[in-house]
Amino acid sequence: MRIHLLIPPLTALSVCLGQDANFPAMPPVEALSPQEAASSFEVPDGYRMQLMLSEPQIAEPVATVFDGNGRMFVAEMRTYMQDIDGNGQMEKTSRISMHADEDGDGTFEKHTVFAEGLLLPRMMLPLGKGQLVINETNSNDLFLLTDENGDGVADKKEIWYRGGPRGGNLEHQPSGLVWALDNAIYTTLNSIRLRWTPDGIKKEETKPNGGQWGLGQDDLGNLWFVNASGERGPNTFQASPVYGMFNPPEQFDIGFKEVFPLVGARDFQGGPSRVREPDGTLTGFTACAGIDVYRGDQLPRELLGNVFFGEPVGRLVRRTVVTNDGGLKVLSNPYQRTKSEFLRSTDLCFRPVNFTNAPDGTLYITDMYRGIIQEGNWVRPGSYLRKAVEQYQFDKVSGHGRIWRLEHKDTRPVKQPRMYDETSAQLTAHLSHPNGWWRDTAQRLLVLRQDKTVVPVLENIVRSEGNPFARIHALWTLQGLGALTPQIIRGQMADADPQIRTNAIRVSETLFLNGDSSFQKDIQNLAKDPDPAVTLQGILTAKYLAWPDHMKFIQETVEGSSAKGVTQIGRHLLQGGQNQAGMSDQQRLVMKKGQEIYNSVCAACHGMDGKGSEIAGLKGAMLAPPFVGSKIVNNNPNGGIYVLLKGLEGEIEGKKYEGLMIPMGGDDDEWIASVMSYIRNSFGNRGSFIQHADVAQARKDTASRTTPWTYQELMDRLPQYMPASQIKVSASEKSGDAVRAVDESAGSRYTTGKFMLPGMWFQVELTKPVKASGIILDTRGSVNDYPRGTEVSISDDGKTWRVIARKPEERNPLTEISFTPVTTRFIRVTQLGSAKGNFWSIHDLKVLQAPAKRP
Repeated sequence: MRIHLLIPPLTALSVCLGQDANFPAMPPVEALSPQEAASSFEVPDGYRMQLMLSEPQIAEPVATVFDGNGRMFVAEMRTYMQDIDGNGQMEKTSRISMHADEDGDGTFEKHTVFAEGLLLPRMMLPLGKGQLVINETNSNDLFLLTDENGDGVADKKEIWYRGGPRGGNLEHQPSGLVWALDNAIYTTLNSIRLRWTPDGIKKEETKPNGGQWGLGQDDLGNLWFVNASGERGPNTFQASPVYGMFNPPEQFDIGFKEVFPLVGARDFQGGPSRVREPDGTLTGFTACAGIDVYRGDQLPRELLGNVFFGEPVGRLVRRTVVTNDGGLKVLSNPYQRTKSEFLRSTDLCFRPVNFTNAPDGTLYITDMYRGIIQEGNWVRPGSYLRKAVEQYQFDKVSGHGRIWRLEHKDTRPVKQPRMYDETSAQLTAHLSHPNGWWRDTAQRLLVLRQDKTVVPVLENIVRSEGNPFARIHALWTLQGLGALTPQIIRGQMADADPQIRTNAIRVSETLFLNGDSSFQKDIQNLAKDPDPAVTLQGILTAKYLAWPDHMKFIQETVEGSSAKGVTQIGRHLLQGGQNQAGMSDQQRLVMKKGQEIYNSVCAACHGMDGKGSEIAGLKGAMLAPPFVGSKIVNNNPNGGIYVLLKGLEGEIEGKKYEGLMIPMGGDDDEWIASVMSYIRNSFGNRGSFIQHADVAQARKDTASRTTPWTYQELMDRLPQYMPASQIKVSASEKSGDAVRAVDESAGSRYTTGKFMLPGMWFQVELTKPVKASGIILDTRGSVNDYPRGTEVSISDDGKTWRVIARKPEERNPLTEISFTPVTTRFIRVTQLGSAKGNFWSIHDLKVLQAPAKRP
């Protein structure tokens, strides 16, 4: 039976009572008991939701993992949004609890607090017996918690990996900590992966992954990320982020991003545009979280390999079917035709935020179970969302939490794992287990033990085991033990199973990076493999290893293929990056860091190309404004800095955007300087690089501001370009051509006509005295024609001059000189250095008029 909770229309009474006509008073939302909540679920016939844990054993659960003996650890963010403003959110009173099924009856009867006094714990990774690696909010550090006496409470906390501090909104911090098939440990957001070795933790760079809350992997080791802020759902799942962030437009079936909740209360950050009337339900993805791929053995086979993630704002769970079209993974909702979902609830407090494959072969769902799910930045006073929250008093329901097990009528009890008590030889038997959790855990423990006595057993599995997953896990276990041989790998490259061939190419990267470049020929020979997934892996590996002429190999392979995956992802591999001609090594490093931040945090809303992201199902509705030609970004360095520090709300030049630009002032000065420098020098933009000192000064100037900017407020506090009609120009060299610097016609350029020498000057005369605050000289395409150091002087009469600013040479086609606002009529820029072989050119000159108001 399908139950709908309808939200009544506006009433005349609410208007008469003086309430907001768009948010009439409603009965307060109340928490249901676990038993009542269980009856609220709608699932397909034969399935059921079994309660495994609830309050008071847990509160505010956000992640669940199992160790090698099947004990369950739950990360509890106990300070998250305990009131509508998130007061006390950063108090260290959160915890990780442990729950054990000691008698093997399928229920958890022992409950302990494994670790407490934590700051919003985000990630967990079980290692050896009694060992759990964790991460807390506002840090990239990873700590190893150890229970030395086996009482279920950690006795020791020590640094496991030192990543340093991290700031920013909770949404823009990593999650995951998945030990993947390739023996690397991945998280969301960070453009790195970690690798455990007997000599310590090693960090390896990856490309950005675009993920946010949640990370899973499938049977072949493909990682699955999910993105909430971009309202896009699954993200970067075509290939490992080691190779790049690929999101081809054809990877989603038609209508995939539309959702079909049972109940709604219009509490959506996107506002009315995201509401399906008349029932008030959510129309599309807005808060996707907690992705994983079902790999167990106690639910129907139709679910194997399906991707599950939560839409906590929609109170539903999306089941996703994955098909392969020429090496391209394509996602679809199997209930699209009936406009339904795999799991839905009528309980407004059901908040599925994470999913976990369990040792018992089922799928566990972490339900944060609360009224308000959005973080405080999205429910600020005056916002649409705050009114919706207050309408139902969602903020009054907190301190709860449930862990559910998705079962089927055919689900049967299974043996409790006791892997910590088993020998290494016994662990190898689990590599063929039908439940992926057992295979992953056995591989991880074998690598951690570094017991080389099982190498012959593993080699035998690779060569002769009938189960392809066992062979793949054994292959990667050999890699983790440092026991790979060229013979083993080449044998698998010739295997009849394309999944084996694909993993053989990937694992060969280890020997290639250790000096065996002979694998280049083997990989090139697989370019015309009949299975496009093998071909695709070949060009991905070629780009990653970057052997000589690898781009030629990729191009020839792509041109010779008609498979979607090969052509669409291959074209991405062939695309070049930003034009960094003329940039210094330091500037290139800044661009690299800025690009990583942008791709991880900004691209979801502003688009990979800086043109903004359109909301699925809403033609023309954009999540965020474009950066291409943006006045905020380009006109003055402070524009973007101010927005990152304090946020931005409302219309921009008369256009409404569905997303919300929250403050990111919690991130440090280097973070802000890097991403703004990247944005100002990408997508066709050209601007000066932001320095740490620029951010520090802007932070000081805006310290008293507590609310986001509106567009007009921001513009009033930024310098504005003087119209060219109010500017007369002259120069020390070829003065008659000086007007070319302010001529807006294409291709117009002033040049000295002789090599740069100290003392050359360019002069601006304004039609009347103006309070100026800067001047910009842009050489555009002439990358070496920038001045070799500058001095700026002002004059009231064009005769008596006063120096007000000096700037050393910057290897940048754009010279941007800011100075303390001063009223003047004449401005002269003097070139200070020499450059044999280069003229001083100016394609475009701008004079900046001081802002109307102080920050």
